[in-house]
Amino acid sequence: MNEALPDVPEVRVVGLPQLTSGFDLVERLDLPMHLKVHGPLEPLGGEQLAQLSERINLKGRGGAGFPFHKKLRSVAEAAIKRGVRPVVVVNGSEDEPACRKDTVLINRAPHLILDGALLCAEAMGARTLVIGVTRESTQRSMEAALAERGLSNGRRSALRARVQRNPVRMVTGAAASLIRSIDGGPAIPPGRKVSASRSGVGGAPTLLSNAETFAQLAIAARIGPERYGNTGLYDEPGTVMLTVSGAVARPMVIEVPTGVPLRYVLQLAGAPPNPQGVLTGGYHGKWIDAATVDEAIVSRNSLQAVGGALGAGAILPISQDTCPLGESLRVAQWLAEESAGQCGPCYLGLPAAARGLEDILNGGGPAALEAVKQVAKNVKRRGACSHPDGSAMFLESTVKAFTDDLAAHVLGNGCGRPVEGVLPLFEGGKAPTGIPGGGGEENGPSRQKIYVDWTLCRGHGLCADILPEVFQLGADGFPTVAQADVPRFAEAKAVRAVRRCPALALRIEEDTRGQAPSSRTNLPVLSQGRGRRALGR
Repeated sequence: MNEALPDVPEVRVVGLPQLTSGFDLVERLDLPMHLKVHGPLEPLGGEQLAQLSERINLKGRGGAGFPFHKKLRSVAEAAIKRGVRPVVVVNGSEDEPACRKDTVLINRAPHLILDGALLCAEAMGARTLVIGVTRESTQRSMEAALAERGLSNGRRSALRARVQRNPVRMVTGAAASLIRSIDGGPAIPPGRKVSASRSGVGGAPTLLSNAETFAQLAIAARIGPERYGNTGLYDEPGTVMLTVSGAVARPMVIEVPTGVPLRYVLQLAGAPPNPQGVLTGGYHGKWIDAATVDEAIVSRNSLQAVGGALGAGAILPISQDTCPLGESLRVAQWLAEESAGQCGPCYLGLPAAARGLEDILNGGGPAALEAVKQVAKNVKRRGACSHPDGSAMFLESTVKAFTDDLAAHVLGNGCGRPVEGVLPLFEGGKAPTGIPGGGGEENGPSRQKIYVDWTLCRGHGLCADILPEVFQLGADGFPTVAQADVPRFAEAKAVRAVRRCPALALRIEEDTRGQAPSSRTNLPVLSQGRGRRALGR
């Protein structure tokens, strides 16, 4: 099957709509219709926004679930301390094949997202707003929304707002990747972990959160914390946007109050009555088995309690008629291809884990199983971003959830079931990379290949220090690869590794068929004036 989800699949709602209000009236709420449906929105002070976020227990809806009020206060405090204006960034880079909730919101209710972002920008005195997207449809919708508000050219407002479009890649959605691309670099993690709240876009404190998070804030600011809390659970009030796909009759995005049984959500999408398993949280999420599905309700805490994850809100059941390890292998191979190629544990570890899972399916026995477990353990907490951690969590969950199927493959001749390809991937299994003017070429095909001459190598190890994206040292102290493609962003380091090798054991061969990188336009330098306080009471 391997059919990619459309940008805007069917949208359903359980109970009264909040984020999806007006979807039954028009395909896209332009500014006049948005105001008719949601009404005007009064500005709030910074501390009022922080208190509102805290009272409704608003957490980031991009997967990490970090409390929004803590992020808001952290950015404000850093801006006040340094005397600079902060930056607000909306992360609409929804690049996982199984997620479409943010894409739906940007395409159909862009002004609700802008409401939340502009509330924060006004409260903190920010003069720069950037909306990160990766799809042509989301770029068009958000640019149209900025134009409808008179923010597209910066002439009618002190706020500079623009859309940053990046390639469709799993790592593009990482906060550090988006910030790096806004600053003019490639849309990949920078290799060092720095809090955006302290130093983000242009080095300024940056409030960066997921598109749905800003939309939820706009709803709460309009109706107040009491009315907002009347929907959903006491400790996790409000609604949640879910993308339900996999073995379902109707892939869809559903807005549901927290507390709704997961089984009911699956029934709405036409899932099998007795699924073999349900992947919760997407491809950086966790599997739960059929028995656990009946215990789970839609909430972050409930899914975590039963071994699942809310993550980015993707829910994917599979039927009894397909091989769960084979379905998971397709995803593991895709996750390996999505590596940014910067860190050895990710660049080398994820393909090794996928090969290990393939060995299990091909009768590799207990040794193959132990190898997969070891590789998954080794890649965690060693990357420049969360991609290896999330991928390892998916692999470990796969091994843990399908014990019967695993035993059939490890100890027998396999489960005998086909791989139907019910878990959606992009066309051909890979995400599109290049975009017009998007600067995706930094992540494109390598133009260089580096080789190790084993007759000269003496195991000095400098290559692994200079070029860890390519080289790792084995137990014997020598590189573990004889040749490898060099990621484009690491080409300068590859040249340095060749020049500094004491044994002259490295060489580079150039492939000139690649396209030249496109130019980028950096953001203007941020104003250094103190202006207003970022969180004034």
